[in-house]
Amino acid sequence: MIQQMELRYSDGIDTMVGQLVWDDALRDPAPGVLVAPAFGGLSPFEVATAEALAGLGYVALAVDYYGDGKRARNGDEASAWMAVLNADRSILIRRMQAALVALKDQTQVDATRTGALGYCLGGKAVLDLARSGAAFQACVPVHGVFDAPEGVLGPIVPSVLALHGWDDPLATPQDVEALAAELTKNCADWQIQAFGHTGHAFTNPMAQDKAGGMMYSERATKRSWAALTSFLAECLTPE
Repeated sequence: MIQQMELRYSDGIDTMVGQLVWDDALRDPAPGVLVAPAFGGLSPFEVATAEALAGLGYVALAVDYYGDGKRARNGDEASAWMAVLNADRSILIRRMQAALVALKDQTQVDATRTGALGYCLGGKAVLDLARSGAAFQACVPVHGVFDAPEGVLGPIVPSVLALHGWDDPLATPQDVEALAAELTKNCADWQIQAFGHTGHAFTNPMAQDKAGGMMYSERATKRSWAALTSFLAECLTPE
């Protein structure tokens, strides 16, 4: 049966409140996966992703990167909180590193097999975690934002799969090229899968702003999930 519990952890300064999800049928430590949310903060959407991963045999931690379990009540509040992290990316990195440590510390988790996926701002968060030199095996930004922090860190330890809508206004073709150049320099194993005629937030059914470049796509959602789960299996499942 799928179990869920609140998990409190600290980055040494702030307290985070995530959601840990696993299948209690597990008998041995299993691969662990972080799920970093979009800019609104941890929501039922990311918890549902964690539940789906738990159903596949992973232990998933839905991440709180704003602290104290805060969830934005509206777009303006989310934008203000996001601006704080964008202004000082070291805070975002510190909080993501704390989430990875918390995941690895769980008795259900095999700490040698961990991954991180993230949506939108969460995509930036997992990329920054990888850029920090953190030791994990799989990094998957999903319709993420690609700009690197000042003084790009590296080398990048995990394999990287970026799942991207080609028409995403927050990650232009020039941004994709910049990410490819960065990964070529710093990452031994990377790939970018781009979906044509697809914008930002394509996995979110609530995204219905086609003119603004933010639109749900059932086709891209299905294809990206298939790519994501195949990638995690490749990187986190022993041969």
